[in-house]
Amino acid sequence: MMHNPLAQLRSLKLEGLAGALEAQLTQPGLAHLSFEERLTMLVDREVHHRNERKLTRLLKNARLKYGQATLEDLDSRPDRGIDRRQLMSVALGDWVSAGHSILIIGPTGVGKSWLACALAQYACRRGYSALYQRVPRLPEELRIRHGSGAFGKWLLQLAKTDVVILDDWGMGAIDSMTRSDLLEVIDDRAGHKATIITSQLPIEHWHAWIGDATMADAMLDRLMQHHHRITLTGDSLRSHKAQAVPASNDNDPAQTRSNAGASTTIGAQA
Repeated sequence: MMHNPLAQLRSLKLEGLAGALEAQLTQPGLAHLSFEERLTMLVDREVHHRNERKLTRLLKNARLKYGQATLEDLDSRPDRGIDRRQLMSVALGDWVSAGHSILIIGPTGVGKSWLACALAQYACRRGYSALYQRVPRLPEELRIRHGSGAFGKWLLQLAKTDVVILDDWGMGAIDSMTRSDLLEVIDDRAGHKATIITSQLPIEHWHAWIGDATMADAMLDRLMQHHHRITLTGDSLRSHKAQAVPASNDNDPAQTRSNAGASTTIGAQA
């Protein structure tokens, strides 16, 4: 009797509701529930199913370097000097919807990319789209896109993405075409889309790295307008991994400074 309705639910792509209905049919104990109660449970299952499917799609499209990085894995033990409350106030705030920048600075191996991916992963869990991009690979990728005529479509995709990670900013030389394209990316996002930048290069040296004074002024003006600055310090995670004991946790000790208008010191592990 229920075969046809189940098939119809699946043809309407209501997989969560169909699965929940099948489960109810095998649970005689639910017979005491009212129609409204059973309907509510069915709808809840469909909503949960759709949210899970959306999250899976968002994380797949984000192509995060550390796909398993989560804010819950931040090590906030007191002996590590971490002020989890202040760090989480940034992470759980409105930085995505407000189009703020998060600038994560620190030496190699301290977890900059991991923290950036954890922030983007949490944004995906809140329903936002994200995309990971390594800056050192941009010149070659941009040449290919310009040559194939796909650059405009790619630029439009980035402009619509809620969170873009620009990883390893300032690593290696930047040519004039990449510099110009980066300005386009940043200009499209300024003030309404969030950007995360990780860099070994201190912010005061970014102007020199960009090279062109006018473009550097334009980029930094847009990035610094509304930003949170996180400075990571501590031992390199890679040096720990090089030792004999295998590591199952990607986190490493670090201290973090978050700056959104006024400076606030935060200890953080990422």
